[in-house]
Amino acid sequence: MSSLISAVAWVRRGATAQHPQKYILDDKELERVSALARIELEDARVELERAHEAAKTMGRGAEGDEADDQNDDEDEANWVDEDEDAMDVDSAPKPKADDLSEYKLDEYDDDIKTTGDNIKGLTYYRDNEEDPYITLKEDEDENEREELEVLPTDNLIVIAKTEDEISQLEVYVYDESEENLYAHHDLMLPNFPLCLEWLDFTPASSSSPAPSTANPGFGNYIAVGTLDPEIEIWSLDTVEAMYPDSILGRPDQTKAHIPTPLGTGKKKKKKTKHRTAEKGYHVDAVLGLSWNKVQRNLLASASADRTVKLWDLSRDPTMSGEDGSAGGAIRSFDVHKDKVQAVQWNTKEPSVLLTGSYDRTVRTFDSRSPTTGVGAILGSDVEALRWDPWEDHGFYVSLENGLVLNFDVRTLPSNLDNPSSARFTLSAHDGAVSSIDVNPHIRGCIVTGGTDKLVKVWNVTDDTDGGKRNGKVFSTVFSPDDPLTIAAAGSKAKLQVWDVGANIGARKAFGAKLREAGRVLREKEASSGGVVGVASDNEESDAEGEEEE
Repeated sequence: MSSLISAVAWVRRGATAQHPQKYILDDKELERVSALARIELEDARVELERAHEAAKTMGRGAEGDEADDQNDDEDEANWVDEDEDAMDVDSAPKPKADDLSEYKLDEYDDDIKTTGDNIKGLTYYRDNEEDPYITLKEDEDENEREELEVLPTDNLIVIAKTEDEISQLEVYVYDESEENLYAHHDLMLPNFPLCLEWLDFTPASSSSPAPSTANPGFGNYIAVGTLDPEIEIWSLDTVEAMYPDSILGRPDQTKAHIPTPLGTGKKKKKKTKHRTAEKGYHVDAVLGLSWNKVQRNLLASASADRTVKLWDLSRDPTMSGEDGSAGGAIRSFDVHKDKVQAVQWNTKEPSVLLTGSYDRTVRTFDSRSPTTGVGAILGSDVEALRWDPWEDHGFYVSLENGLVLNFDVRTLPSNLDNPSSARFTLSAHDGAVSSIDVNPHIRGCIVTGGTDKLVKVWNVTDDTDGGKRNGKVFSTVFSPDDPLTIAAAGSKAKLQVWDVGANIGARKAFGAKLREAGRVLREKEASSGGVVGVASDNEESDAEGEEEE
C-alpha cells in the first residue's frame, strides 16, 4: 500500500497541556483496558491456555526424537574407521582444554612496564555526575520535558497516516510566529484511518487525569474512525500511549474482521452484502465523526452500515445502549439507503444534524425527531459537507463529480420526490472534491481539495479562487486561530500548512473582510509561497515531480 494521509485535524492554541505526561501501564490501567477490550482479553487467555497445552504435548512427543538425535550424535563421536587400507598418520599430541602455556603467563611479571608513565595523576570517573570539575550536570528527564513542551501559542495538527500498511496518528506542533512545523509524537492505530474529530470533553472511561491547562475541566482528545466498526478516542496530552482512553462499539459482537465470501468463482462475483445493522453499535467502517461543541458530551458518527449513531461520552461505554446491550450508542438513525459518508452538527442549532450519503442524498434533521427532517437529491455521491458558520440555515456539499453545492435548509422539501435546487453551484475540481471547509473568520471564504491534486481557496461572494498543487488532496482544514492558514494533506503522505495571506491576490480579495471582522492580516515574505512543511530526504525529488506535472 502506498503512503498517504487520509485526514487532518487542528487543535486550537491553549487547549494542549504544556507538559504532556507519559503513559503508565499499571494494575489500574490493566483493569480499565480489560473492561474496554471485553472478550478480546478472554480470547487471548483461552488461546494462551490452548497454546500451553499444545506445547506440553509437543514437548512429550519431542523428547523421544530429541533423545534419538542425541544418541546419533554419540554414535558419530564413537565412530571408528575400520578400513584395513587406511593409512596410519602420526599426529601431534593434542593440547589440553585448560592448557594456557601458549599465553606465557609465567613471564607476565617480567615484561617492561611502560603504561601510565605519561598520565601520572589522571583520575577516572564512571560518569560525569561523579566528576567534580563538571559543574553543568545533564538531567535527561528535564531535557525530555523541554523537548515535549507545547507552548500556549502553539497549535497542534493531528494527521492520520498510513505507510507500508502501518497506520498511525502523527501529532505535529505548529508555531505560526516562527513558521515552524515539527513532529511531536505518534500513536499506533489498529486499522486504516478514515476520519478524525478533535474534542475537549473527557470520556467517562478515560484513565488520563486532566492535566493542568489554561482551561480547567477541559481535555484534549482526538476521536478516530477506521475501517473497524469501533471508534477510538485518544488523549493528545499523553505520549507513548499503548491503548486508547475510550472505545465506542462492540468488537466482540461485530465480527467485522471476518471476510464475507463473494462467490464460488464459477459464476460472476456478487457484491458484498451489507451487514445487519445494530442499534447499539456500528457493524461496519466509521466514515465520519462530528463532536457537538454546545452539548459537549455528544458525538455523532456516520458509518458504512448505513446508520448514523449518537454517543454520550459521559456514559461508560460498557453500559447498556438503546437495545439493552452493552455498547454505548444512545440513538441510531436510519435516514439513508447506502453508506453514510459525512455527518456534522449545526453549531447554531445544537440538536440539528446534517448527513450525506452514497445514495446521492443529503439530509438534515433534528436528532430529537429524525422523521421530520428535510433533504435533497444530488447528481453524484457525497464526498464531504459543512454547515456555514455565518448562516445557521445554509450548508455546503462537495460531490464526486467535482461540484460544490450550497443549499438553504428553509427551501428544502421533506419529500425527496419533490425538486430541490441549490442556491449556487461551483465547478470546483476536475474530479472528486474530497474535502471542504468554511472559514470561521472570513465570511464567504471556503477551501476545497480534490483528486486533481489542487487545493483551492474560494471567495464565493466574488466567485474567485486561488490554488496550490499538493498531490491528490484528501483533507483541507482552516486553522481555528489564524484567518488564512490552511492545513492540507493527501496521497503524497506529506502535511503542508499554507498561509494564504502570502498571496497578494488573497490579500486583495480578503483584506477588506478581515478589517470588517476586526482582524489584521500581516504581510509576510512569500519566498516559499506561504507553504510550511516538514523537510524530508526526498523533498527535492518531490519538488521536481510537481514541476513536471
